[in-house]
Amino acid sequence: MTSKARDLTAVLDRRMLQRAAGARSFERGEGYFAGGRVGSLAEHGGTVTAKVRGTLPYRVKFWIEDGKVRYSCTCPVGQDGAFCKHCVAVGLAWLDQARPDHAGEKKLAKPVVTMKDVRAYLAGQDKNALVDLLMEQGMDDDRLRQRLLMKAAKERAKGLDLATYRLAIDEAVDGGGFVDYRGAYDYASRIEEVIDAVEDILKGGYASEVIDLTEHALEDVEAAIESVDDSDGHMGGILERLQELHLKACRKAMPDPEELARRLFAWELRAEWDTFYGAADTYADVLGEKGLAVYRTLAEAEWAKVRPLGPGRDDPAKYGTRFRITHIMETLARRTGDVEAVVAVKTRDLSTAYDYLQIAETYQQAGKHDLALDWAERGVTAFPTRTDPRLREFLAAEYHRRGRHDDAMALAWAEFAESPTLDRYQNLKRHADKIGQWTTWRAKALDLLRQSIAAAKRQASGDRWAWERRSDHTELVRVFLWEKDIKAAWREATEGGCADDQWMELAKKREKSHPEDALPLYQRRIEPTLSRKNNEAYREAVGLLKKVQELMARLGRESEFAQYLASVRAAHKPKRNFMKLLERTQW
Repeated sequence: MTSKARDLTAVLDRRMLQRAAGARSFERGEGYFAGGRVGSLAEHGGTVTAKVRGTLPYRVKFWIEDGKVRYSCTCPVGQDGAFCKHCVAVGLAWLDQARPDHAGEKKLAKPVVTMKDVRAYLAGQDKNALVDLLMEQGMDDDRLRQRLLMKAAKERAKGLDLATYRLAIDEAVDGGGFVDYRGAYDYASRIEEVIDAVEDILKGGYASEVIDLTEHALEDVEAAIESVDDSDGHMGGILERLQELHLKACRKAMPDPEELARRLFAWELRAEWDTFYGAADTYADVLGEKGLAVYRTLAEAEWAKVRPLGPGRDDPAKYGTRFRITHIMETLARRTGDVEAVVAVKTRDLSTAYDYLQIAETYQQAGKHDLALDWAERGVTAFPTRTDPRLREFLAAEYHRRGRHDDAMALAWAEFAESPTLDRYQNLKRHADKIGQWTTWRAKALDLLRQSIAAAKRQASGDRWAWERRSDHTELVRVFLWEKDIKAAWREATEGGCADDQWMELAKKREKSHPEDALPLYQRRIEPTLSRKNNEAYREAVGLLKKVQELMARLGRESEFAQYLASVRAAHKPKRNFMKLLERTQW
């Protein structure tokens, strides 16, 4: 064992694994280790690597850095930086191999030959033999072959061979068809390896070449991204990295600013993946005055084609070309520092209430409150019903600031009246509290809630297919639970019914003082929970059964629980995982 490996063993122990993973992940990782799912365990230079058989084979690494254990895992959880169950399994496997042998104690077999032996073997081989070994492996391993080709292309006597790098990019991005979720990580890793090689030649002074290669790669990735299940965001990260590398290369090479401006503008205008988004800001130091002037000329020519939109109007290109050129013009306007230039861009589209809000906020941020108020009022006038809640909130806050509290309350009430829900009830209270009038507005709000429920019931009775607002008392129950009036919430639920989650909330609130009310609610929840047929549901059902047992005991009905549990067992006997959980509970 190397000194670095001994350092790792000194820091990495069972307690560290438990703290890093948490109880649940540690338990599952322990199961993976005990089940023999860890393989290819090796150590070299203080780095421990291994594969774990999970949903897919995942690779785990441990190493010491700045006196601390560092780790990585290629599973989705590990890629987010969490210490996953696979890390636990490998950590336990490493500890198992590292600890001293004890007579009669079973351990995983420790390999006789280690990576240290491999290094010693390779060091003793003839150079040509090693070259032949690498060549042979390269012919069978596409990724290794491309790495070797790029290294050779970089060291050519005639200079860097860009064609080799372009081909490597093309082959890495070509997924051979649709890349599903399981293959996405490996696919992205292949592309990242090529980007590593491109970044390496930037360090070698090939800045202009890197500009060419990153633009080539961006085109490839943009074309391929729709053929990848990118649920974990790998491809988005690759696009970001390529753009960052492109910017670094531009800052080193300082290409012709006018030509660069044309390429950036054309790309930003057509790209569906926000490539070079906000280039006028990001590349300002590279473009300089000449480049920005060309960029602005191109933008203004395109902007002239964009027709104004008024309230309720639409444009098929609103979320495509129109959106992108609008952002480009806003970026250029903000660079001038002239708020009116920014507003002039925004007034080209007034098709929604939110557009008016954006203008009002722009003026507010500039300290022009009268203009902010004017545009907010214009927006509410243009969209008197079903307007954007954020616009009403902005205007109400401005009315409060000016002492126009009645106007502010009228807006808050309009918002609540359109959709009498708990969140809007809470918002109404925030506004009423500012002027000490919540008692009056509360009574009015509760009355409207009851009227809304009554109207929904009438509609439901007249048309059995009607579906607008809930006709039960769910929203009133939510309101009273939020106000901590459990008695009123219970009354509304028993009189008019409510959603399942509200019944369970009431059960928790009443179980201490009214166990006879809570017991049937918990019992009623067991069947729909078990119907989900997964392990999480089974654990939840066992928790509900424990609650039923506790409440029966408090009500002096202990003898009933055994019979009730037997009925649950009989009804769900085919659910073997649920049966196992019941056995572990030892009832």
